[in-house]
Formats: sequence, C-alpha cells, structure tokens
Amino acid sequence: MTIPHSHSHGRAYAEHVTDWLRRRLGRTVALAYLAAVLLPGPGQWLRHAHTPAGTELPLQTASLLLSLVLFSAGLQVPVRALGQLLRRPRALLAGLVLHLAAPLLIIPLVAYLLRHSPDTDGGSGLVTAMILIVAMPVAAGATVWTGKGHGDQPTMVGLVLASTLISPLTIPVTVGALAPLLSGGYADVLGTVGRAINNGFAFTGVVLPCAAGLACRLALPTRLLEGALRWVVPVALTGSVVLTYVNASGALGAFLARPRPLLLIAAPVVAAVVCALSFAVGRLAARVLRLDAPAASSLTLACGMNNSSAGAVLITTTLPDKPHLLLPVLAYGLLQKTAANRVVRMARPQRPPAPPCPASS
Repeated sequence: MTIPHSHSHGRAYAEHVTDWLRRRLGRTVALAYLAAVLLPGPGQWLRHAHTPAGTELPLQTASLLLSLVLFSAGLQVPVRALGQLLRRPRALLAGLVLHLAAPLLIIPLVAYLLRHSPDTDGGSGLVTAMILIVAMPVAAGATVWTGKGHGDQPTMVGLVLASTLISPLTIPVTVGALAPLLSGGYADVLGTVGRAINNGFAFTGVVLPCAAGLACRLALPTRLLEGALRWVVPVALTGSVVLTYVNASGALGAFLARPRPLLLIAAPVVAAVVCALSFAVGRLAARVLRLDAPAASSLTLACGMNNSSAGAVLITTTLPDKPHLLLPVLAYGLLQKTAANRVVRMARPQRPPAPPCPASS
C-alpha cells in the first residue's frame, strides 16, 4: 500500500519539528525566561484561572499544560522494557527508597544553615519552595538524560512511573514530615498546599495524565500509536516551553514589580545546595550498593531530578499570592539539568584509544 504524499509529508514535518525542538530545547527555554522578563503580562494572565464562555468550569492554563506534558511522558514509556525490572529489581527499589528518603536528610540540614542567615523568617520561604520540589516524583525528563548517558533505561522508566503512581501517598508524607522546620507563618502556607494535595492535586494533576498516556500506549494499535507520538511529542515539548514561560512570568514579573535583591541571590544559592546534595547522595548510594555504571547513573539522576514543573504548578494554583516562591523552584529546574548533563558526561563510556599507526617500511 502506497502512503499518500500528503500523509508522508505531514509525518516528515512532525518528525522535523520534534527533532528541532529537542536539539534546541535549552536555547528555547532560555528564550522563555527572557520573554518572561521582557513581556511578563501574558504569562501572568495565563497563571490565573479562566472560565470559558458558556461554562462554569474554571480552567488553569498551567495545570492543563502540565497534564499535556505528563500525558506525553506516559505515552512514551517503553512498557515492554519494564519487564526486565522483574529480573533486576535491586536498582529500582534502591532508587525509589533513596528518592523518598533523601529529602528527609537534606532539607533539615539546609533549614539549619538558613537559620543563621539575615532573613527575618530564617529562610523559611526558601525552605518551603525546596520542600515542594523534593516532594515531587522523579522528573520524566530524567529518562532523556539516561538515554544520553547510556544509563539503565528500564530502571529509570520504572522509577519515574513508580514515583509518579505513589505520589498521592508520598507527597503528603514528605510535606508533613518537613513542615515543622518552618516558621514565620510558612507552616500555615505549607498547610494550604497540603490540603490541595489531599484534595486530589497529586492524583488528578500528576498521576491521572501519566496513567492516561500509559493506557493509550497499551490500547492503541502500533500504527495509531506511532501517529499519536508523532504529533503529541512536539506539542508537549512546545507546551513545556510555554509552561516554563508562564511559571517564569509569575516569579520574574513579581520580582521586577517589587525587586528583592537578597532573594535573587539566595534563591539560586539554596537551590544549588539542595540540588548538589541530592545528586551527591545518589552517587554515594550507588557506590555503596556497588551498582554497575548504567544503574549507578540512573540512580543518581533519580535522586537529583524532581518534577519541578509539577512543583511550580502546585505553587501557582494554591499560592497565587506568593509568586516569589517560584524563583527557587525555577532555579532548581535549571540547575538539575546542568547537574544531569555532568552525570551523563561522566557515565558515558570512553572511546578506546586509536591503535598506533604501523611504521612505514
């Protein structure tokens, strides 16, 4: 059967767009941040709920974009590869336990250090933002970095999927365990977020879109699945950039309206400390467990990479009056990609040296 020219052209165009976005995603995200600084108005408007004409259902643009990104992630999960985990579950179990336990070790240390800072609330605002980051499931983008670094892809996919599916249970536990570290009213702020989580954010905003994508992958015939992936992936990549712009507009727009130089300095510093400690804990655990290089790489990435987009959307939807909390979240999102790139370079197998040229006779 001959494929119509228009269909073939459309498929080639979609693949070209996807490849272009993936190769230039870093620069595109940087442009999204620049747009948030120069033109924050549209992004700030999109942050708020809007009720379409003729309906009574308020819609959150950020939540819809996050659902699109997570649906795309679920649609791309190589389900058959997960079967390999039944034969080698050690790295999966270790990564899941470590991803859940690391915040309980790292955040109290950071909170203790911030109590000696000049901040009037002892850095509780920054700690609140970091709690909402480390409580999130493993970032779906970690699977991309695993592929680049020749890591253990089935283990990483399993960690993303498992941490996402159990997030309705683990997020409230992590938030509740770390809330006593806060002062200056931020414990009540975190309580507001906790109520939103208990009211279904983790399930409807994180688990449901990912599970829907996974269900579609299992249900669709191969031909339809390939067609869906061809168009859903570039749309989701574009949506992730727009989501970055919306979140950045909330943080940077509010900062430009009321500049807080100390926060601008402290936010990336605190995010860098938490990010570095998270990756270091993962790397140390991999050495202690004596995992092979691919599994060690995946474990390190799983410990350090959290779904910062979900954390940002949670802040946007539950704490619209505190956009400054988005600043450390955005900083963490950028820093974890930088750290992941370093892990990938270290894990990538080295090319053997070229054999010496034979001497001329």
